[in-house]
Amino acid sequence: MLLACILLSNQDKIITLYDSSTGNTLSDWIIVDDGVMGGLSQGNLKVSENNHLVFSGNISLDNNGGFSSMRCRLSTTEVSDFNVCKIRVKGDGKQYQFRLKENRNDWYSYIYTFQTSGEWETIEIPLSDMYPSFRGRKLDIDNYTSSIIEEIAFLIGNKKEEGFELELDWISLYE
Repeated sequence: MLLACILLSNQDKIITLYDSSTGNTLSDWIIVDDGVMGGLSQGNLKVSENNHLVFSGNISLDNNGGFSSMRCRLSTTEVSDFNVCKIRVKGDGKQYQFRLKENRNDWYSYIYTFQTSGEWETIEIPLSDMYPSFRGRKLDIDNYTSSIIEEIAFLIGNKKEEGFELELDWISLYE
């Protein structure tokens, strides 16, 4: 897992949380499917020929299922100077969630939902727009305002049975 802070100028900084160009290892990521609740969805991870991380599989609604996710635990990453996360992905036209946790042991995540187009695209996520959620329910607490991140994740759970595929190129934080 690459964590690098890059100084672009005297004022601009970037933290790269993940970058496929530096080489990938599947051991940085884990799959968490609805099987933790009895569901039958199945997600998979692989590295493509172009070294992109590919998250794919099938969502099943059987046994109250309906989601698959890929997660990566980070070293505690100081982000108080950053307010935007950008992700470069190629989706399949479906909707996904980008998630983060300020503390890897929190029971809830901060979520931003985005639509993919089927083409490579850069999604810009204002950190302050990420709302807290647990098991699909928005919580009555403030949106993300923390100064740290310890986990990032992608989740698909569109309340329907479907195949999916999302390719990940990079994830970075910007001032």
